[in-house]
Amino acid sequence: MIANRFRRLGLAVIPLLVASTVAAAQDKDRTLRIGYQRSSTLITVLKSNGGLEKALAPLGVTITWHEFTSGLPQLEALNTGNIDFSADVADTVPIFAQAAGAKLAYVAQEAPSPAAQAILVPADSPIKSVADLKGKKVAVTKGAGSHYLLIAALAKAGLTSKDVTSAYLTPADGRAAFVSHNVDAWVAWDPFLSTARAQNNARVLTDGSHGLASYKRYYLASESYAARHGDILKVVYDQLDETGKWVKAKPEDAAKLLAGIWKIDPAIAAEAIANRSYKVGHVTREGLSEQKQIADAFYAAGLLPKKVDTTDVTLWQATN
Repeated sequence: MIANRFRRLGLAVIPLLVASTVAAAQDKDRTLRIGYQRSSTLITVLKSNGGLEKALAPLGVTITWHEFTSGLPQLEALNTGNIDFSADVADTVPIFAQAAGAKLAYVAQEAPSPAAQAILVPADSPIKSVADLKGKKVAVTKGAGSHYLLIAALAKAGLTSKDVTSAYLTPADGRAAFVSHNVDAWVAWDPFLSTARAQNNARVLTDGSHGLASYKRYYLASESYAARHGDILKVVYDQLDETGKWVKAKPEDAAKLLAGIWKIDPAIAAEAIANRSYKVGHVTREGLSEQKQIADAFYAAGLLPKKVDTTDVTLWQATN
């Protein structure tokens, strides 16, 4: 009789365990894990003002925030399922993720901002042109948009990556090497670029203008997340769009807010803001045309293990 009682109790507990497991899965499914970087301006504003949490609350969605030093580890986390949504990474980064087998969905893009990344040298450096970088040591973040700028600039000057010594460093380590003169040049993007110009008297050797590198930034999710959570991504997209318009319409207010977060002078934050478009839009096949050029350039430089079909991605579109 005792055995029968335990069997009955066990059978009674099973539905409770199943219900508990389903509830836990549903709770997890309504948590949005966002990866971002210091340069992820629009997401940084939304994180600071709580705008995204407020907008997603009616859908029962909670947010966790995960900061990364650069784009590659951020998309590695997306590929391995450790985050759900990747705030703006440079155009180069999804290509490396694709080479690693990631199934990506492009959710949104920021219009080109070619002046928001540049090759920097000290103000008193004898280096006057990109051609003068031959034989020099250059700090660059591997796989970042700035890395493609370096490759493109060298190619225009008749050089290749083999003509310089590349020191692959994070932005913080790159700046430290630049300031201590352990490298001859540093390829940086905003807000690191504007900070180095103001605080370290850095001189721009060249930026992405004149067709070198348009420098788009992309927002991505995994294919599986985009397929399941279009309602969540629609809210995120709309919030990014509104925030981008606010930053450009109220640059002084945005600079004050970001200066406190970035721990820089508001004037420097304002310069960094001026260099970026912050114009959010949907990604189109035609708009990805430069991705093929970037992928081919990295493959030719021996930095990608295989050729990448940059069109083999999902383009998420908001539906009304």
